[in-house]
Amino acid sequence: MTAPPDDCLARNDWICGAYVSTRDEILTDAVVQHLQLTSVSVAFALLLALPLAVLARRWRWAAGPVLGIATVLYTIPALAMFSLLLPVYGLSAALVVAGLVLYSLTLLVRNILAGLRAVPEETRQAARGLGYGPIRLLLAVELPLALPAAMAGLRIATVSAVSLVTIGAIVGHGGLGNLIYAGMNTYFKAQVLTASVLCVVIAVVADLLLLGAQRLLTPWTRGQAR
Repeated sequence: MTAPPDDCLARNDWICGAYVSTRDEILTDAVVQHLQLTSVSVAFALLLALPLAVLARRWRWAAGPVLGIATVLYTIPALAMFSLLLPVYGLSAALVVAGLVLYSLTLLVRNILAGLRAVPEETRQAARGLGYGPIRLLLAVELPLALPAAMAGLRIATVSAVSLVTIGAIVGHGGLGNLIYAGMNTYFKAQVLTASVLCVVIAVVADLLLLGAQRLLTPWTRGQAR
């Protein structure tokens, strides 16, 4: 009789180098999809959040409705959110992106608005005295000074999106979540652990990159952090 193979795959170990070496293409595709879904979602959310925050800053009456709607969207469970969006987007990657955009709005709008509100009024008055119009004031004064708070919100939204992408596995577009979901169904330990660790790595690396970008874009805050 032939002895059964004695390797980590046959033993179904949690840590298995053979799994990584034999499934490198599958893992790469899952990581690429995970990064694409995360980056596209956060980018669209930022494009929506910026004008909403500016609107809420310019017209105080708009702040309540904008923040209220964004907060309500954030409280909807992910599965319920995807179910509500399903008739519009179907079982597609757009469904996952739309859901993540709505979840990211609350974090981004609140932080951008907080940053804009923190700009000293005397700074605005000084800029107006130098002839700055509303658009130039926003782009050259208010947004740069609001950047630390905005970047903090962007970091949180990005890390949250990395986590929430995995839920997209229920519609077949979950990046590494697809591997986690399939591995849990078959109790494939190495697949579950490897995909989960990669999710954590993506989140940590993304946060560090954004933190580095924040420090480069806001050099005046370095002395304050000491």
